[in-house]
Amino acid sequence: MKLKDIAIKMASIFQQNPKVKAVLLAGSVSRGWEDKHSDIELNLFWSEAPTDEDRMNAISVVNGSVIEFHSFEEEEWAESYLTQENVKLEISSFLVETAEKWLDEVVKEFEIDYGKQCMASSIYYGQPLYGDDVINKLKNKVKIYPDKLAEKMIEENLALWYRWNNRKALLDRKDWLMLYDLMGSVQKKLMGTLFGLNKLYIHHPSFKWMHKYSDIFKIKPENMDDRFSAVFIGDVHNSVQELDHLIQEVFLLVEKHYPHLPFLEDYKEKMAFIRPENEYN
Repeated sequence: MKLKDIAIKMASIFQQNPKVKAVLLAGSVSRGWEDKHSDIELNLFWSEAPTDEDRMNAISVVNGSVIEFHSFEEEEWAESYLTQENVKLEISSFLVETAEKWLDEVVKEFEIDYGKQCMASSIYYGQPLYGDDVINKLKNKVKIYPDKLAEKMIEENLALWYRWNNRKALLDRKDWLMLYDLMGSVQKKLMGTLFGLNKLYIHHPSFKWMHKYSDIFKIKPENMDDRFSAVFIGDVHNSVQELDHLIQEVFLLVEKHYPHLPFLEDYKEKMAFIRPENEYN
């Protein structure tokens, strides 16, 4: 049985509860990206708060084994479990009004919070399995990615100089743990900038499925996937140099597509600074 077929089966169980107004297939399965490691991500939208019994019912119907069962936190209920076919399901439940509020905060107030953007991305790409009217109303909210949101994403993520100015010192000291942590942080900042440039909602806070980005980005550095991947598998000195090149190219892309942004010159000046060497040792 395919993962989507299992998702459809589970949606038919969830919809028996009158509190459930919609079920959305999200994640890799909704986008055709699934592989042998994939689970099924379902977003449930409720008219009122579900009880633990409400949430456990579908798991019990399929004789599932609970992996995690979280209490209400940050306006979300979440649980995961295994089916008898040994397929993992990740369930995220929200009130319909919460989903509407979060999406409005992203597209009307230009909030860059990655958790809320992940919902926007799930809605945008997700496949409705129940409650088409509810899902389509949510989809209409995220149909157009606002220019102001793109600008805020660029402004937030292009501020790369913090700690990156220490890269030469970390290389000379062979401070590998701090250096690789820094390199990962810079890559994430570049990814955030590119998502803004391409007017795409963040789909995962840690930028999962990075090898797909070359396909979905229209604005990107040349040979982006190979170069981003090589940063962590090549010689570290070459990797730092390659990251410098990628930063410069992303700056050029921002200047080309958003030349009016007032902070660009200030950002470039700060990025040009490199921590000086101490001549007294």
